Amino acid sequence: MSTERNPTPEAPEPGPRPGRLTAAAALAALEGVALIAAGVYMLVMGLAGDPDNPEQATTGGVTLIVLALLPLLAARGLLLRRGWSRGPAIITQIMALPVAWQLLQVDSMAIPAGIALAVVAVTALVLLVNPATTQALGIRGPGNVQDDVK
Repeated sequence: MSTERNPTPEAPEPGPRPGRLTAAAALAALEGVALIAAGVYMLVMGLAGDPDNPEQATTGGVTLIVLALLPLLAARGLLLRRGWSRGPAIITQIMALPVAWQLLQVDSMAIPAGIALAVVAVTALVLLVNPATTQALGIRGPGNVQDDVK
Protein backbone atom coordinates (compact mmCIF):
# COMPACT_ATOMS: atom_id res chain seq x y z
CA MET A 1 0.00 0.00 0.00
CA SER A 2 1.37 3.38 -0.97
CA THR A 3 1.26 6.38 1.32
CA GLU A 4 1.14 8.77 -1.64
CA ARG A 5 -1.95 10.86 -2.20
CA ASN A 6 -3.40 10.58 -5.66
CA PRO A 7 -5.16 13.85 -6.44
CA THR A 8 -8.72 13.41 -7.61
CA PRO A 9 -10.78 16.07 -9.38
CA GLU A 10 -12.51 16.83 -6.05
CA ALA A 11 -9.34 16.96 -3.94
CA PRO A 12 -6.89 19.84 -3.89
CA GLU A 13 -3.49 19.31 -5.39
CA PRO A 14 -0.74 18.60 -2.87
CA GLY A 15 1.71 21.38 -2.27
CA PRO A 16 2.31 24.25 0.07
CA ARG A 17 -0.72 25.84 1.66
CA PRO A 18 -1.27 29.38 0.33
CA GLY A 19 -0.63 32.15 2.83
CA ARG A 20 -4.12 33.51 2.22
CA LEU A 21 -5.62 30.22 3.35
CA THR A 22 -3.46 30.14 6.48
CA ALA A 23 -4.40 33.75 7.27
CA ALA A 24 -8.11 33.00 6.83
CA ALA A 25 -7.79 30.00 9.16
CA ALA A 26 -5.96 32.14 11.73
CA LEU A 27 -8.68 34.80 11.65
CA ALA A 28 -11.42 32.19 12.05
CA ALA A 29 -9.54 30.62 14.97
CA LEU A 30 -9.08 34.07 16.53
CA GLU A 31 -12.84 34.64 16.38
CA GLY A 32 -13.47 31.24 17.95
CA VAL A 33 -11.05 31.93 20.79
CA ALA A 34 -12.64 35.36 21.35
CA LEU A 35 -16.08 33.74 21.57
CA ILE A 36 -14.80 31.22 24.11
CA ALA A 37 -13.21 34.00 26.17
CA ALA A 38 -16.43 36.04 26.13
CA GLY A 39 -18.46 32.96 27.03
CA VAL A 40 -16.21 32.05 29.95
CA TYR A 41 -16.32 35.67 31.15
CA MET A 42 -20.12 35.65 31.04
CA LEU A 43 -20.25 32.32 32.88
CA VAL A 44 -17.88 33.47 35.61
CA MET A 45 -19.70 36.77 36.05
CA GLY A 46 -23.03 34.95 36.05
CA LEU A 47 -21.95 32.47 38.70
CA ALA A 48 -19.54 34.49 40.86
CA GLY A 49 -20.56 38.07 40.14
CA ASP A 50 -23.76 39.93 40.83
CA PRO A 51 -25.62 39.98 37.48
CA ASP A 52 -29.15 41.27 37.06
CA ASN A 53 -30.22 37.82 35.86
CA PRO A 54 -27.86 34.90 36.68
CA GLU A 55 -29.77 32.46 34.48
CA GLN A 56 -29.50 34.75 31.48
CA ALA A 57 -25.76 35.27 32.06
CA THR A 58 -25.19 31.52 32.33
CA THR A 59 -27.24 30.78 29.23
CA GLY A 60 -25.44 33.51 27.29
CA GLY A 61 -22.04 32.18 28.34
CA VAL A 62 -22.85 28.62 27.34
CA THR A 63 -24.30 29.83 24.04
CA LEU A 64 -21.14 31.76 23.17
CA ILE A 65 -18.95 28.77 23.99
CA VAL A 66 -21.06 26.49 21.78
CA LEU A 67 -21.08 29.09 18.98
CA ALA A 68 -17.28 29.14 19.13
CA LEU A 69 -17.24 25.61 17.73
CA LEU A 70 -18.24 26.81 14.25
CA PRO A 71 -15.25 29.08 13.56
CA LEU A 72 -12.86 26.71 15.34
CA LEU A 73 -13.96 23.73 13.24
CA ALA A 74 -13.84 25.89 10.12
CA ALA A 75 -10.30 27.03 10.98
CA ARG A 76 -9.18 23.43 11.44
CA GLY A 77 -10.76 22.45 8.14
CA LEU A 78 -9.10 25.36 6.36
CA LEU A 79 -5.70 24.37 7.74
CA LEU A 80 -6.27 20.80 6.56
CA ARG A 81 -7.44 22.11 3.15
CA ARG A 82 -10.94 20.66 3.37
CA GLY A 83 -13.37 22.16 0.86
CA TRP A 84 -16.35 21.96 3.22
CA SER A 85 -14.70 24.35 5.68
CA ARG A 86 -15.06 27.45 3.51
CA GLY A 87 -18.85 27.53 3.93
CA PRO A 88 -18.85 27.65 7.76
CA ALA A 89 -15.99 30.14 7.69
CA ILE A 90 -17.92 32.46 5.35
CA ILE A 91 -21.10 32.09 7.42
CA THR A 92 -19.13 33.04 10.54
CA GLN A 93 -17.86 36.21 8.88
CA ILE A 94 -21.29 37.17 7.60
CA MET A 95 -22.74 36.70 11.11
CA ALA A 96 -19.93 38.84 12.56
CA LEU A 97 -20.77 41.88 10.44
CA PRO A 98 -24.13 42.74 12.12
CA VAL A 99 -22.51 42.18 15.52
CA ALA A 100 -19.77 44.64 14.59
CA TRP A 101 -22.41 47.12 13.41
CA GLN A 102 -24.25 46.88 16.74
CA LEU A 103 -21.00 47.40 18.65
CA LEU A 104 -20.35 50.53 16.58
CA GLN A 105 -23.76 51.97 17.52
CA VAL A 106 -22.97 52.06 21.26
CA ASP A 107 -21.28 55.03 22.93
CA SER A 108 -18.77 53.09 25.00
CA MET A 109 -15.62 51.03 24.92
CA ALA A 110 -17.40 48.66 22.52
CA ILE A 111 -16.63 50.90 19.54
CA PRO A 112 -12.98 49.73 19.20
CA ALA A 113 -14.19 46.14 19.48
CA GLY A 114 -16.72 46.80 16.71
CA ILE A 115 -14.03 48.27 14.49
CA ALA A 116 -11.71 45.32 15.13
CA LEU A 117 -14.47 42.78 14.49
CA ALA A 118 -15.49 44.51 11.26
CA VAL A 119 -11.90 44.59 10.00
CA VAL A 120 -11.37 40.92 10.85
CA ALA A 121 -14.66 39.84 9.23
CA VAL A 122 -14.13 41.78 6.00
CA THR A 123 -10.49 40.68 5.76
CA ALA A 124 -11.43 37.04 6.31
CA LEU A 125 -14.21 37.27 3.69
CA VAL A 126 -11.78 38.68 1.13
CA LEU A 127 -9.29 35.91 1.91
CA LEU A 128 -11.95 33.18 1.72
CA VAL A 129 -13.30 34.18 -1.69
CA ASN A 130 -9.85 34.68 -3.17
CA PRO A 131 -9.21 32.42 -6.21
CA ALA A 132 -5.99 31.05 -4.67
CA THR A 133 -7.91 29.95 -1.57
CA THR A 134 -10.68 28.42 -3.66
CA GLN A 135 -8.18 26.50 -5.75
CA ALA A 136 -6.22 25.32 -2.69
CA LEU A 137 -9.44 23.93 -1.21
CA GLY A 138 -10.30 22.12 -4.45
CA ILE A 139 -13.51 24.06 -4.98
CA ARG A 140 -14.59 24.35 -8.60
CA GLY A 141 -16.76 27.18 -9.80
CA PRO A 142 -20.02 26.71 -11.71
CA GLY A 143 -18.29 27.17 -15.08
CA ASN A 144 -15.69 24.48 -14.38
CA VAL A 145 -17.99 21.46 -14.15
CA GLN A 146 -16.73 18.54 -16.20
CA ASP A 147 -19.19 16.85 -18.49
CA ASP A 148 -19.51 13.22 -17.32
CA VAL A 149 -22.18 12.33 -19.90
CA LYS A 150 -20.83 11.00 -23.21
